[in-house]
Amino acid sequence: MAFIRHLRSAAPTTAVSAGFLAVLIGFTSSVAVVFTAAKAAGATSAELTSWVFALGVGMGVTCIGLSLRYRAPVVTAWSTPGAALLATGLQGVTMAQAVGAFLLSAVLIAISGVTGWFERIMNRIPVPLASALLAGVLLQFGTELFTQMELNGAVAVPMFLAYLAGRRWFPRYAVVAALAVGVAATAWQGSWKLDGFELALAEPSFVRPEFDWQVLVGVGLPLFAVTMASQNLPGVAVLRNAGYATPISPLLTWTGTVNAVLAPFGCFGLNLAAITAAICSGEAAHPDPGKRYVAGVWTGVFYLLVGLFGGTVGWLLTAMPPALVLGIAGIGLLGTIGSSLTSALRDDRLREPAVVTLLATASGFTLFGIGSTFWGLLAGVLTLAVGDLARRGRGDTTAAEEPTRSPDAAEEPTRSPDAAEEPTRSPDAAEAARSS
Repeated sequence: MAFIRHLRSAAPTTAVSAGFLAVLIGFTSSVAVVFTAAKAAGATSAELTSWVFALGVGMGVTCIGLSLRYRAPVVTAWSTPGAALLATGLQGVTMAQAVGAFLLSAVLIAISGVTGWFERIMNRIPVPLASALLAGVLLQFGTELFTQMELNGAVAVPMFLAYLAGRRWFPRYAVVAALAVGVAATAWQGSWKLDGFELALAEPSFVRPEFDWQVLVGVGLPLFAVTMASQNLPGVAVLRNAGYATPISPLLTWTGTVNAVLAPFGCFGLNLAAITAAICSGEAAHPDPGKRYVAGVWTGVFYLLVGLFGGTVGWLLTAMPPALVLGIAGIGLLGTIGSSLTSALRDDRLREPAVVTLLATASGFTLFGIGSTFWGLLAGVLTLAVGDLARRGRGDTTAAEEPTRSPDAAEEPTRSPDAAEEPTRSPDAAEAARSS
């Protein structure tokens, strides 16, 4: 019995399934972009497998280590916008020169962690704006669930109905039930691509870096900027929205350092995850916020399997039908989208800047190779600044005394995960709690 209790504590079903979903969605949603980037640099079949190995091991090690260290669901991912940038920027570049650019970006990320400048900026961003940023990032995944009902209703509709039934009778396993129904429906359709299976361990391929100043400036610096603005920024927003006061600088230092070590094997960009982290930091991962770090650990375990088995696991994940992947992504993120919107819109003074941030982020707008997460946040901050200036012009200074922090953030700036059991409760719920 003691062994069973220990097993349930270390591997609760909801945390394991959340980790699996995070890897499933994170890998299948953008692996094609990574393959395109590798081929742009002239990667051989062995080097392509090595890229999967390096990325899988890097994400696995950082997810497990950082989640255990900070007792928070710290989930890392590869830089999807960075991969998209590489797909065009590595044309005519040798693999050795590409590795040099990877190293530069990784070192700059580590330096940003050591100096702490990025965390200082993030600490001045109001919580509602960070929540709106997260909601904008996740919104497309929520709407994709219903888009799939039109494109492949035989899969998406039963999944959604299974989720609703689960919410009624077994809420902790509602997402797992939806996944099981989706697998059954796609198997019945015969939409899995099961040809070309081969079981084999990945073999890392070392590439000696070359430092060409044109490639460093044209690829390395943009890769760093895109990763920080489009990936680490919403990644921090996920942790803050879930109520975790995890220090950001050490996370950047470690992801940058691990990235630099694995860069010669094809690890082009490690960063804090947003979408997959939202899956592991929500209530579906574990009812106790203080134990959701277990979902981050299991995410790392599954990523390690992806890295160690390289092409085999990559083949399995890419064989999954799009309707299954997109459907389960939308279902798994429903709770996080709802809590993000609640947090974003609860402050009257910050409501308009939050809406601007939400809409601009959800638009997918890209400028200078930088995605809408950065521009959405910038638009929200500008809206907030203009509103505060207008209030000062009218002589209303009380509402603008602390333009960079929400009231809740000012009260508890250093909440621990254990103390953040209800990070997204509404004002009515908070009032009821105080009066009880």
